[in-house]
Amino acid sequence: MPDTGPAALPWRTALTLARRDLSARFRGLRLLLVCLFLGVGAIAAIGTLTGSIERELGARGREILGGDIELRLWQRAFDNRQDAAFAQLGTVSKGLRMQAIATRTDATAPVALKAVDTRWPLYGRLELIDGRRVGAPPAGIAWIAKGTAARLGVNRGGRIAIGGVPVKVGGIIQADPEQMSEGFALGDSAIVALDLPARAGLTAPGAMYRSVAKVRFANPARDPQAAVDALKARFGDDFDTRTRLAASPSTERFVTRMGEFLVLVGLAALVIAGIGIGGGVSSYLEARRTSIATLKVLGATSGDIARIYLLQVGAAAVVGSVAGLAAGVLVTPLLSSALQSLLPVETGFAVSPAALATAAAYGLLVALVFAAPPLVRARGWSAMALMRARVSPLAADRKALILPVGLGLTAIVALALVNAAQPLVTLGFLGGSAAMLGLLATIGLGIRSLAARLPRPRGPMLRAGLANLHRPGAQTGALVTALGFALSAFVLIAAVQTSLEANIRKTVPERAPDFFVLDVPRDKAAEFDRAATRTVPGAVVKLVPNLRGRILAYGPKGRMTRVASLGKDLPDGAWALRGERGLTYSVGVPEGSTVTAGQWWPQIYRGEPLVSLDEKLAQAIGLKVGDYVTVGVLGVERTARVAALRRIDWDSLGFNYVLVFSPNALADAPHNLAATIEVPPGAATTGLLPRLVRAFPSTSVIETGSLLRDARALLNQMSAAIMAASSVAVLAGLAVLLGAIAAARASRTYDTVILRILGGSRAQLLAAQMAEYGLIALVLAVVALGAGSAMAWAVVVKLFEFTWMPDWPRVIAVLLAGLTLVLGFALAGTLPLLRAKPARALREL
Repeated sequence: MPDTGPAALPWRTALTLARRDLSARFRGLRLLLVCLFLGVGAIAAIGTLTGSIERELGARGREILGGDIELRLWQRAFDNRQDAAFAQLGTVSKGLRMQAIATRTDATAPVALKAVDTRWPLYGRLELIDGRRVGAPPAGIAWIAKGTAARLGVNRGGRIAIGGVPVKVGGIIQADPEQMSEGFALGDSAIVALDLPARAGLTAPGAMYRSVAKVRFANPARDPQAAVDALKARFGDDFDTRTRLAASPSTERFVTRMGEFLVLVGLAALVIAGIGIGGGVSSYLEARRTSIATLKVLGATSGDIARIYLLQVGAAAVVGSVAGLAAGVLVTPLLSSALQSLLPVETGFAVSPAALATAAAYGLLVALVFAAPPLVRARGWSAMALMRARVSPLAADRKALILPVGLGLTAIVALALVNAAQPLVTLGFLGGSAAMLGLLATIGLGIRSLAARLPRPRGPMLRAGLANLHRPGAQTGALVTALGFALSAFVLIAAVQTSLEANIRKTVPERAPDFFVLDVPRDKAAEFDRAATRTVPGAVVKLVPNLRGRILAYGPKGRMTRVASLGKDLPDGAWALRGERGLTYSVGVPEGSTVTAGQWWPQIYRGEPLVSLDEKLAQAIGLKVGDYVTVGVLGVERTARVAALRRIDWDSLGFNYVLVFSPNALADAPHNLAATIEVPPGAATTGLLPRLVRAFPSTSVIETGSLLRDARALLNQMSAAIMAASSVAVLAGLAVLLGAIAAARASRTYDTVILRILGGSRAQLLAAQMAEYGLIALVLAVVALGAGSAMAWAVVVKLFEFTWMPDWPRVIAVLLAGLTLVLGFALAGTLPLLRAKPARALREL
């Protein structure tokens, strides 16, 4: 009868053996627990918070938008036909939006003025700081924001002027449900009755204002997108539209993309932690080398070994993932509280089953991918080979790894792409991360090979440290890969942050005007110039025509492409096709622009209307000199031939218009002027703002200093958020360091004991360990500085198109702080080796 070999153990028996061998405290697998806890916790928290915000945006769509649909029109009112069509859908609330100046004695504050009718708001109520929930203010009353009240030094009941019209402060705004849908504004909200802008002259022909109509459907079940499409089919692309399904597109886009980015950061941290998982499982199996050999001697098959230890590793992975999920849920209230003033998120605990399932799937898949090699290595060797593992490290059967590792990696990539808002960006991020990890792994192998070929140092401790880099079973590759990635991330963030700060601190103030002014009447341009220059001698005033318009069509004559036919599928880089944009006309080439193709029109030109546009936009939509562009200005279509393309210096905070027309193309349209004022260095400007506001109450004067302060504050917040997110990757890298130390502990204990028997002191042994990690740290410093700086340069110069201006002392300080952490944890991980008792250690070998 043929020998069929030993029979495989039943799963129940394998489970019993796994349970008996596995400590309730998961001793030996704690590193796996820590790694999964960090990665899964980060992804769970990010996914839960993002899901909570997206649910709030969806649930509160009507309240955030202030209606079921919203329609906006620049510089003119809706006509009677449009008003009648809106009214057929339900209740209509009409209003106006514009920039204005609020004043009290000599104090001024720019405000985003919102004039509303008596039906406002159609959904929700405005909340004031005294607890009142109100609607539209009565005539002569204004609701103002806290910032405006503080800047003007006024409280409820006080008197201010908006656009020169006196009003009484009826209350201070605590929460405006529509704030998120209003978009960017140069000032805090101020809400007044609908008649005030006309009384203040803020809606004169050419003034920059928007008419707004919000509709509450008579039939709540009506499809808002279908209603908008019907209106556009009837009236064309005359106005911008939004629906309750996307009440705040910019917020939704920001939340989705930032959430996706942070999930990818968490996934990168989890992959780094996966290296630690592999090291931890290797260490765990190394400690059970004798047990595995004994089981094989007693007849256990390779499959039995795999089942027993797969059950143990799986149990630890589940516990670590569940702990990470719990941590992600528990930390959500803290994140919600921090973001409540910026985003629509409810404080308290939030549970998102989809986000938690995704985080758990990521954790278990990463555990599978990185735990598979040591498990396959352990199951495929004979008992005697396991006994010799210290001097002849086990090699994995690569064919056996194809199924678990290949399927695991495929599932991770598929899961990331399924949840991605931008699949190509996600795929690029994953590919870049894989390339970076591969590069660092190659560098690790190179360090190991180089250390084996270098001449032996004379110092015994340095010689021992160098030998540890290339000895059998050395964890050099894992250390360089994980820590190099984490430290490169630190260099990247520090270099990007300091470069952006330097650009804002040095470049922008040198080139930015001191004041921006909107809605200067054309017939008062000379008077405005005199008022500024007499108040501040030496001031330089620049005035340009300022209109609004929408690109409706572009391309060769007779074959022009209508923008409406593109729907939402706009070409990459064609952001100027979305909504209305600033337009101007000029006799000469605007400052900050360089003609790169075609020719500018002569100073006195009366021919065919011409236009010059940004070369990047032209490239994005396939326009060339000689083609045509049609824009809608105040409801009238105007077509001009492309005469020149320009390279625009967007770093300048002057007037940068994508479209600049010849004067005969737009000069007949009603419009006002915009102005910049530059004052000499050190000149006093305290009297300029009050004088301009008093003399020209319908203008909006904005100081750039406050804008720069806001930009710096926003930059600091973004930097802090990115730094906090990257800290998860760094913690994962430190966990990998501990895993590498643990994986080599058995062999290092043997070496340490032999050296102590031969007379080595603890100080000498510690010096040898520090020499090893010091050499790794030195190489990592060079690698991280080079790789991190290269990536930071690409982000700053290619992505943001800023000047490369890193603060190298700060960058290096961040890098040194990371290296100090590495050496500190390395020292902490080697201390147990120095406490090993020689007799006991030798008996265990």
